[in-house]
Amino acid sequence: MTLTEWLSLVLICVMGAMSPGPSLAVVLKHSLHGGMKNGMLAALSHGIGVGFYACASLLGLGALMTQLPTLYQVLVYGGAAYLAYLGIRILLAKPSSQTLNVEQTKPSPRSALQDGFAIAFLNPKLAVFFLALFSQFIDPEKLTLQVGLIMCLTVFVLDTGWYLVVALLTDISKKRFGFTKTNPWLEKLLGVIFIALAVRVLITL
Repeated sequence: MTLTEWLSLVLICVMGAMSPGPSLAVVLKHSLHGGMKNGMLAALSHGIGVGFYACASLLGLGALMTQLPTLYQVLVYGGAAYLAYLGIRILLAKPSSQTLNVEQTKPSPRSALQDGFAIAFLNPKLAVFFLALFSQFIDPEKLTLQVGLIMCLTVFVLDTGWYLVVALLTDISKKRFGFTKTNPWLEKLLGVIFIALAVRVLITL
């Protein structure tokens, strides 16, 4: 892989990571409610999930999914169901007017790790995307372990890096504008957004 090809890969991956969607909503959710640490944990686990699909596409999973539409649809429906679950959980949560407390009110780090990874893993479109993307830069017959590792690490670092920045900026903005209390309207809006994203996933299936 030449430097020019690698830079082209970087540009496409950055644009893909920065596009709004369920992943951004999940990182924002944990950054707003759990602080920068939880937002960064969600970003890290999401990057691992994306990196998994990048590696899997090199191993042929993307091609397998295009040949097994049932498997693809099961994962898509699973992703939509998980988004709807997150939205309903937020909408049914009891509002609280108490000041945010680091120990009492923020979601657990485990929840952040789970949601970040799940939102990536339950998105099989990533496998198809990377299959199409990587085919533009490499010849499968000439693929080496070194090139494969460089491509997968590039995807992981860029995706994780972007959402780490999102978590950091969200935490800074929260402190800057004094969001020290839970806002029931903001929470309900976030819940509606998750459900709307679930519907969009099903519509585009």
